[in-house]
Amino acid sequence: MRILVANVNTTESMTEAIAASARSVASPGTEIVGITPRFGADSCEGNFESYLAAIAVMDAILAYPEPYDAVIQAGYGEHGREGLQELLEVPVVDITEAAASTAMYLGHRFSVVTTLDRTVPLIEDRLKLAGLDARCASVRASGLGVLELESDPVRAVEAIVEQSRLAVADDKAEVICLGCGGMAELEEQVRAATGVPIVDGVRSAVTIAEGLVRMGLSTSKVRTYATPREKKVTGWPFKI
Repeated sequence: MRILVANVNTTESMTEAIAASARSVASPGTEIVGITPRFGADSCEGNFESYLAAIAVMDAILAYPEPYDAVIQAGYGEHGREGLQELLEVPVVDITEAAASTAMYLGHRFSVVTTLDRTVPLIEDRLKLAGLDARCASVRASGLGVLELESDPVRAVEAIVEQSRLAVADDKAEVICLGCGGMAELEEQVRAATGVPIVDGVRSAVTIAEGLVRMGLSTSKVRTYATPREKKVTGWPFKI
């Protein structure tokens, strides 16, 4: 089984970290391929960058030359999953939805701890669109930019741990979802500080994608995610 894990930004080191996290839970025989878009922003922290990433990820996936069995979109709260589902015949799993749906098996309510406050509405909208918002206690921001997770890891751990503690104490969350693809390595520290299950979206998405492939299931092509109709598209950066 081969699963493509698409980073939504152009930072290669983050793609490598996301792919390594995915490999840590992949079953024997599952190949994880990290994909970095050829254009876009070096981090996605708002609507403009998110919509740009949606196009960039579709471009990167359609350009991949070898067969694959599933795709993971490794951006928290990002746009574009629906477009991938229309374009592809294989399962497409978004890490925001994967984390939230996994958390619902582990506790009554979950909180998401993410990066900047401006990304909170994007995550809230993605959860609402997926029908997962009713079990969400809160979405909290650590105040850190995406790239600070790599450049200032000590401060990142402190900020994420603090917001996780507040989510459990004040918002009554019973599970914490790490709201960024680059946060996977922080699981143990946050678990130790809060005493609750910590869910990483990338690892959750891998296990969900593997299960769908093994069951022979993929996106319904009736109505919502039907293959795009043939039409003239002017100036589009890649071939559908």
